Amino acid sequence: MFHQYFGINALFKIVVHLLFIYFSFWALQSLNLETFFRRKTGEEQRIRAVFLLLAIAIGYNASSFFLEFLLLSKNIFVRI
Repeated sequence: MFHQYFGINALFKIVVHLLFIYFSFWALQSLNLETFFRRKTGEEQRIRAVFLLLAIAIGYNASSFFLEFLLLSKNIFVRI
């Protein structure tokens, strides 16, 4: 039973990370960030790669904050 908890916890973290990465990618698409890049022929793939890496960075940091916040709030109520 103890190992099953870690499996569920790991699956939950993976799902939360992917959801936050998807949400940050969705939010970045609403910004008009293409204006910061020079438009050359064939550069669209590089711009998409930059968006994807930026979405991963933002999403991972946001989900790490969220998961840490959940852990800390859980620990507060366990200790009281």
